[in-house]
Amino acid sequence: MSVDPMTYEAQFFGFTPQTCMLRIYIAFQDYLFEVMQAVEQVILKKLGDLPGCEISPVQVRKCAEKFLGFMKGRFDNLFDKMEQLFLQLILHIPPNILLPEDKPQELHPCSEEEFRLLQEEIEQLQEKYKTELGAKQALLAELEEQKIMQAQLKQTLVLFDELENAGRDHGTSDFRESLVFLVQNSRKLQTIRDTVEREGKRMKIL
Repeated sequence: MSVDPMTYEAQFFGFTPQTCMLRIYIAFQDYLFEVMQAVEQVILKKLGDLPGCEISPVQVRKCAEKFLGFMKGRFDNLFDKMEQLFLQLILHIPPNILLPEDKPQELHPCSEEEFRLLQEEIEQLQEKYKTELGAKQALLAELEEQKIMQAQLKQTLVLFDELENAGRDHGTSDFRESLVFLVQNSRKLQTIRDTVEREGKRMKIL
């Protein structure tokens, strides 16, 4: 069996020529074996019809196996020659022939250096695509966070409106002024608390 992978032929046929030859070889072997079985059965039937025949079925089987081995050896020799002819003349694409899908290579040939540069450019484009894809995913994640923050802000504004309405119901004219007043008072309370804590620490030291 040939060791040449014949990849260009496989591109055209859809299978490697070696695979084709192997299947032909197996099919011939199976057919030869079936023929020998049929011949053996015919011989046994003919011998059974002969009176006083001393040839046993075991002897017939041995002779059939010996003949099968002889035929297999002859077939292998013939198949080797047939395989060479098939792979060289029938299943072989000449080096000056291009497949239709490879015609652009003939119209736009490139050197090894140009091919290497094209490969580098492809790799760079792939890296750029990965980077842009990562940036897009980051932007989508940031957009999702902004949507969440917008929803939270909307809830806060709704809460302020509800508090303002509640303030009006209890006689407060302007909720925003009340909120500023509360913030100022909370700061004063925080200052007083800090002063008390400092005085407490000083008293403990004394």
